[in-house]
Amino acid sequence: MEEIKIENVVASTDFKRRMPLDKIAIYLENTEYEPEQFPGLVYRLEEPKAAALIFGSGKIVCTGTTSPEEAETAVLKIIEELKESDVVVEEKPEITVQNVVASSHLNQNLNLNRIAFELVGTEYEPAQFPGLVYRLDDPKVAFLLFSSGKIVCTGGKKEEDVNKGIARLKEKLKEIGAL
Repeated sequence: MEEIKIENVVASTDFKRRMPLDKIAIYLENTEYEPEQFPGLVYRLEEPKAAALIFGSGKIVCTGTTSPEEAETAVLKIIEELKESDVVVEEKPEITVQNVVASSHLNQNLNLNRIAFELVGTEYEPAQFPGLVYRLDDPKVAFLLFSSGKIVCTGGKKEEDVNKGIARLKEKLKEIGAL
């Protein structure tokens, strides 16, 4: 199996106070703010590369990083840049990882029809989408499996969830003779 590559980490925080989005849009570069089309402000960071959705309620969703640590670094950088724009924010709000998306490759082709038939808990509609969906309860993650052997894991809250989930997936595929 190829290495497991984290593709995206989604993290959120809440400043627990109203945010002046119109003011932020003026002071910060790399922002998009069109309240008629979307209720939040999009702010793009160059380093670490990330995008943040900042809402007037004070909630922030940060996406595009490739590790939980990088997501935290991005949020902390946003806080510093908001402070420089004279926006009052809490020193360090709690940052929660909402989703870790990772990909890997099983290094062999998969017979998705067979897996859909023999593995309980799958969804496979090849006329709608070429991937098979498989969900685990422990850890609570979901997989997309492709006939090429490529897999995508989503829903984990930490890297350990992804690693444990992929190990369980491989176990299940071996049990039914698909690996």
